[in-house]
Amino acid sequence: MKRLQVLLLVALSSTFLMFGCGKEESTSKPSSQLFTEQQPEAQKQTPTAAQTIQDQDGDVPPAEGMVRSTLTNEWIDGELANARPIAVMIPNDSVALPHYNLSKADILYECGVEGGITRCMAIIKDWEDMERIGNVRSCRDYYVYWSFEWDSIYLHYGGPFYINTIIEKSDTDHITGSSYGDRRTDNLYDKAFFRSTDKRAPHNAYASAEGINAAIEKFGYSKTYREDYHDPNHFLFASSGQPNTLEQYGDSITAGEIDLQSAYPQTDTAFSYNPEDGLYYRSMYGKPHTDAANDNQQLSFKNVLIQFTYHEVRDNKGYLAFQVHDTTRDGYFFTNGRGIHVTWKKTADYEPTKYYDDNGNEIEINTGKTMICVLKEGDSFEVDGAVLKSKAN
Repeated sequence: MKRLQVLLLVALSSTFLMFGCGKEESTSKPSSQLFTEQQPEAQKQTPTAAQTIQDQDGDVPPAEGMVRSTLTNEWIDGELANARPIAVMIPNDSVALPHYNLSKADILYECGVEGGITRCMAIIKDWEDMERIGNVRSCRDYYVYWSFEWDSIYLHYGGPFYINTIIEKSDTDHITGSSYGDRRTDNLYDKAFFRSTDKRAPHNAYASAEGINAAIEKFGYSKTYREDYHDPNHFLFASSGQPNTLEQYGDSITAGEIDLQSAYPQTDTAFSYNPEDGLYYRSMYGKPHTDAANDNQQLSFKNVLIQFTYHEVRDNKGYLAFQVHDTTRDGYFFTNGRGIHVTWKKTADYEPTKYYDDNGNEIEINTGKTMICVLKEGDSFEVDGAVLKSKAN
């Protein structure tokens, strides 16, 4: 697999950026080349089921053949150990709600797009029994680089021309609902995606497992991790028997309510901690963010990560570019009702984003689902009423 190099924003003479966008709306041509090709890196081994088992504190699988998920550290069926996840672009417009099967996401990203709204990207490893996934909307290129970290098959509905360089790479395994270069659907979108009758376009496009499998077969994508995918140690997980309480940090703060309204003013994203089950419950527009495919269950997460990063506005339509790697920037980590300041770094296209405490040690993520919110550097948010912002500002 080819590796991509750091994106270069021509507007910045010395800042290397990685951005992302699709091919859905705009037909004008970019004024400069935003992407350059990266030299291949040394090939790494495909993770095996044996590699994914983490025998923590003498833990044994609850059933024969189960292994630890490299996404959540939870026990999963061993047949899923080497299965590639899907990465699905999700709109957060109020008219797009409710979402379907988002509570099944192992990792959920949220970041701003044009118009002041945000979109999510759901990383889902166990998707083969899902009949309705989404809604599905168009690509933004910075999301593609996050999807690379998990060797995901990326699902989207086209996007603006800014995505061309990254999405048209021969090793970018993606499925789109619109005609797109060498990934022309040839009526495939009628199988891979479908339109519901309970919403109006463009908010009524959904994917199904049956359709995804049809597209995978048509394009010849691998459903298991590819040979040059990095090793599975994306997160450093705390022992399930000794979870990370953050109490070992003298400067940790209590974090019952995480309010991102000032950073995400349209969606008014927020998280509320429930000490009874140790999870953060997600809301948008002042209401619980629920999953219509799972008895309207509210989305919840064991870990919440906030990443500040540099951004630019690309044009007068408001399309954004975010620096997603070749940088060291900061953010916050919340789990078990507490939070600490962290720094993060992503060294290459397919390498994982790593998070470190202020002592330079990689933080321990707790077993469970993780929410990653990417904020513009300079934005702020509130935790239990206290305003937090990047310490770099």
